[in-house]
Amino acid sequence: MCGIAGLVLADGSQPLPKQLDRLVSAISHRGPDGEGRLTIGGTTLAHRRLAIIDLQTGDQPFQDSYGTSLIANGEIYNYRELTEKITDGVLSSKSDCELPLHLYRYHGLAFTEHLRGMYALAIHDSKRGRLVLARDPFGIKPLYYVKNKGCFAFASEPQALVAAGLASRTPCTSAFGELLNKQFIGGRSTAFAEIKRVLPGETLVIEEGQIIEKRYLAALPSDGPREKDFAGLEARLDALLSDSVNVHQRSDVPYGMFLSGGVDSSALLAMMARLNSKPVLTYTAGFDSKSVADERIQARSVAKAVGATHVEITITQQDFWRDLPAIAAALDDPCADYAIVPSFELARVAAKDVKVILSGEGGDELFAGYGRYRRALRPRWLGGREPRMHGLFDRMNVLREASSPHTPSLPDSQLASSSMYSRLQVAQAMDFVDWLPHDLLTKLDRCLMAHGLEGRTPFLDRPLAEFAFCLPDRAKIRGAHGKWLLRSWLGKQLPAAKPFSRKRGFTVPVGEWIRARGQQLGDLVAAQPGVKALCRSGSVAPLFQSRNKHAGQAAWVLLFFSLWYRRHILNLTPEGDVFDCLSSSAEC
Repeated sequence: MCGIAGLVLADGSQPLPKQLDRLVSAISHRGPDGEGRLTIGGTTLAHRRLAIIDLQTGDQPFQDSYGTSLIANGEIYNYRELTEKITDGVLSSKSDCELPLHLYRYHGLAFTEHLRGMYALAIHDSKRGRLVLARDPFGIKPLYYVKNKGCFAFASEPQALVAAGLASRTPCTSAFGELLNKQFIGGRSTAFAEIKRVLPGETLVIEEGQIIEKRYLAALPSDGPREKDFAGLEARLDALLSDSVNVHQRSDVPYGMFLSGGVDSSALLAMMARLNSKPVLTYTAGFDSKSVADERIQARSVAKAVGATHVEITITQQDFWRDLPAIAAALDDPCADYAIVPSFELARVAAKDVKVILSGEGGDELFAGYGRYRRALRPRWLGGREPRMHGLFDRMNVLREASSPHTPSLPDSQLASSSMYSRLQVAQAMDFVDWLPHDLLTKLDRCLMAHGLEGRTPFLDRPLAEFAFCLPDRAKIRGAHGKWLLRSWLGKQLPAAKPFSRKRGFTVPVGEWIRARGQQLGDLVAAQPGVKALCRSGSVAPLFQSRNKHAGQAAWVLLFFSLWYRRHILNLTPEGDVFDCLSSSAEC
């Protein structure tokens, strides 16, 4: 896992050394193990390396004898299989990330169709005079770009483009309403007016500083539910999950996993325990609060059942106040999901032992675990409704201007065949376009990479995803249970997981902690420049003392937004705890 960046200057000149230094330095946390740079004409590629596979000869950029160069942030899990097909002796390393360079020569822009993994990469083709940017279909790895009259630049994180002076801190204020209502920003736009995203599954071709072609590789198949032999579904799931976990464990450095004790992480643990001869290393977080379920109890039970080496941490209210400014600083692409807190704290601890963490993101989306999926299947007279119909701040009379959340749409290539989808599949596909890449995967990437830690997501593997997405609805949802097939499989593989028992959803006690300091905190947040510009006078402070769950969620989002705006728009460093930071920016 790494950080990449680059720029193409229209006049063919080379970038100023100080500008390039700032660009590369801003992504150094993503790759603490090495640095590489390459300038060819007016194109410069830069790479910061987190060495995972081929520790000795895997430094980037990679070059071939045909005038093509590559930098990549990611893991190509089928690299061994691809290597066997390249027999002309052109490989210069044993790195998984070198393979796309040669696949591009063989297959042109269709090279991504042969990749199994997570990636954001750049290829410079000097013969054709073009730059190619590509991102994996699920959007596991991020990539951003900015273009202006004289330059096209890209980087793994928006803040790197800003730090190098390639983009300004001018906010995209129209996106802030979406951030507050949905807790993330979807689509191509970002929180910065001049910076755009490469979309999940997208390949962009850039010539003379202009995007001349876009291609799209779908994460999900276009098929509706397939009629399957229910008796054989568990065996097929077992084989696909085994294969995915096996390739996701390909590494030359130690790895572990995040264990919540829920169905998804327990399923990964069960398979990892089967495939590993040594005890699996697991990490679980809990909180010093009785207002939320303690996941450590269940996680401890399943870890013990498979003989895992289990590490637990307790996150306190003091940790929350101390670390939240740093967490907001790490999330330059803002995501106000309160799970950023345990993700960041677990990553800090895990990074002392390992370089790779496997995590269960994608399980709920593939196997239909969310309650909103079950609601989407009910008729309206039984409480059914479309997912995400309303934003958090709707009807709260807090925002100065009414703001409708961004409505995601399926890519054209997928939309054409989506008429075959069931209602459940439509809801799942929308989450794959919007919620998954812009909330869950952004959270995982930034929180782990802030500590130089790679996150891997075995559920987000194309063969497994195709199988799960096309399962009959009844194999996903039965009665009050989502993820029915996965639960059934897990019950046989790891009975201690108790997959059909009733569990409380994962919650972080941010509401309780905020109310404990509500009066002081409400006044500070209400005085923040970003909040004052968006919210009605007198509407913010009461949220921080309310015991209403909805108000508490709104208070949390405004607190996060205040700290995010302070760091990334006002450019104030996160010195001190939450109260120190907010006090220093209240009068800006």
